[in-house]
Amino acid sequence: MSVVAARVAERIRKPHWSLARTWLLQPGLPGGGEAFDAAAAGRADIVVIDIEDGLPEPLKTAGRSAVAEYLSAGGQAWVRINSVSTAAWSADLDAVAQTPGLAGVMLAKVEGADDVVATAARLPDGMPVVALIESALGIESALDIARTAACARIAFGVGDFRRDTGMSDDPSVLAYARARLVIASRAARRPAPIDGPTLRAATNRLARDTAVAKAAGMTGRLCLDPAHAETINSLLSPSDMEIDEARRTLALLDAPAGPYDGSVGPTKARAQAVLDLAAKLGLE
Repeated sequence: MSVVAARVAERIRKPHWSLARTWLLQPGLPGGGEAFDAAAAGRADIVVIDIEDGLPEPLKTAGRSAVAEYLSAGGQAWVRINSVSTAAWSADLDAVAQTPGLAGVMLAKVEGADDVVATAARLPDGMPVVALIESALGIESALDIARTAACARIAFGVGDFRRDTGMSDDPSVLAYARARLVIASRAARRPAPIDGPTLRAATNRLARDTAVAKAAGMTGRLCLDPAHAETINSLLSPSDMEIDEARRTLALLDAPAGPYDGSVGPTKARAQAVLDLAAKLGLE
């Protein structure tokens, strides 16, 4: 990372990956060092240099080398690598697994726990792996994937999932898939999952899409446009109104003046969770 980019990044608080709201997919193009630095200095919580779908096939070799060079020369980022079922998977890991700037791996098209296990075996101990679930089989295997020790978090690859299943992008149609990922994450005691992105051409839907993700219980989103990051971060963080309401709720329930019944425990827990998240994100 350049000196300028590092200074800018220092002024923008970046949460831990377990709390990260925006996961910017930055194409891993040859000669992309300045673009990588610019992404790191932006508002996205996590920069994921993409050497899978974000890198055209004819540029795979050169792009992979450029990313490895960047991560070996002071740059730091996550990298999205190709799926285990491709020859590119091994080549990707050969190039980046041991680079000092590799912060984590996003594994494309995960369909079973073995995909995560095989990838983790090629990485330094403790390197986080986000499993990107993009197919019907992946959704049906979500709990096994999330329970895998090396799986840090799961994400929803909406575009490829829709291609695999023929489903539309209507939120009601995709509600089952999102719910499966949220429930699997919780059952496996993983952070809440990361939703898919809003396309650049659909920026007018960014707020709606982010509200859908939040309502589903997801706490992060993939991001294709750096300009989307600030909106996503804001909408996936507790608002001032939500924080104030949580404080009022706790104050009221800690000194009840009316009926105190079985709903109080869950209500207090939800309010406390809002305040806990706000504190972790530095909003209090």
